[in-house]
Parts: sequence; C-alpha cells; structure tokens
Amino acid sequence: MTTPAMMYVHDWRAWQPGRRDTAHSRLSVEEKPAGAQVPAMLRRRLTSIGRALCDMLAELDAEADYPLLYASRHGDGERTLAMLEALADEAPLSPARFGLSVHNAIPGVYSIGRGNRRTQQAIAASGDEFAALLSEAQGYLHQGEPSVIVAFAEQPIPARFTAHFTTPVAAAAVALRLSLTPSDTAWPLHQRALANAGSANDADAPQPSDLIDWLCGLRDELPCHRQRLAWRLERTG
Repeated sequence: MTTPAMMYVHDWRAWQPGRRDTAHSRLSVEEKPAGAQVPAMLRRRLTSIGRALCDMLAELDAEADYPLLYASRHGDGERTLAMLEALADEAPLSPARFGLSVHNAIPGVYSIGRGNRRTQQAIAASGDEFAALLSEAQGYLHQGEPSVIVAFAEQPIPARFTAHFTTPVAAAAVALRLSLTPSDTAWPLHQRALANAGSANDADAPQPSDLIDWLCGLRDELPCHRQRLAWRLERTG
C-alpha cells in the first residue's frame, strides 16, 4: 500500500559537469556555469558550483521569495585547506577567501545578489544531509510556508583527505522546490521505513549525484541508511 505523500516536488534543477546522460532539460553538464543571476562583482568570487547554484536557485524562485535550505557535507574544502596552509606558513589571510569559506557562503552570495531577505539555513549533517534537508523543509512547510527551496551540493574532497573516505565525491549540485500542495504536475515524495539499514558508512550517505539519478528516473528509491528510511519519488505522467 502506498503511504501518503510527505511533500511534493514541483520543480528541480541540477548540475553535474561531465555527466553522460545530458538529455534532461533540468540538468546542466557545462563545465563553467555562467552565474549570470548575480552581479559580476559577486560572481567572480564564486567557484563553478557556486555559480551553478545561483543560476538554478534563480530559475526555481524567480521572485526570490522562498526560504532557502542549503546542505553540503564538506563545503569548499580546497579554500579552507588553502587558508590552513597559509596559517601554517605564517602568511596573511585573505578576508575575501575567509568570507567565502564559511558554510553558508553560497546562499549568502545568492541572497545578496538576488535580494532574497527570507530565511536561509546551511546544514552539515555528517552524511545525513539529504534526510536533514527534507526534515527541515517539512518543518517550514507545516509552519505555513507555501513553498521552500532545498539545495544539496558537494565538491571533490581535497586530495590530502581522500584516503579517509571510502566513496569518491563528484562535483554536483541539485535544488528542489517543495510544497505540501499536490498538483497534476508535482511529484509526490513518499517515506518508507527500512527493515534492516545495515551498518552505516560513507557509502550509505546519498550524494547529490545520487539525488540526480533519482530525479532522472535511474533509481526508484534513495535510501538514507543512517535514518533507517528510504524516500520514493512517484512520477506523474
């Protein structure tokens, strides 16, 4: 029996450079996104993933009027590592580099560039980022927000740290516009308990590339083993 829908996906955008299945209109694979939705003075401070996210968020929220929930497990590790190396060398730190190393840097640049004064939240959840995003989105929607935007992004782990992770991390970003309101074109999100989640490890943590596979119809469910549940997306038509 199908469980009641927890939320509905009304629209989405994704970016994954180098991906082969490029036919989906909501998916971009360009290596250097334009970042045209933020002014040039802000845009030049962003990495490719930041530019891609700003473009996607602007398409999903043209009026810049929805709360934004952003999640990334590792953030911009290369920028942080460069600052740590500068400290070790007793070199001065760049204020601009520091400002863009904080976890909410990309949503912050987007909010400045687009004039979005609504609530923004940045999440790091040790591999539970996707489940945390959906839980937070439910909270905002049940408090009366008509829609929320959730964004999930990762960049490759700096080479110095790759030995500590069992699963390679690809550069990818995805954003969804969610609500509690069904429509003829919205996709219901269903939650299903997992009887045996097994032992949790890095391989169990959904990455943005996994979410893109799910949205593109390449997988039916997206397990979140640490939460002992799976999310299922039902397509209409």
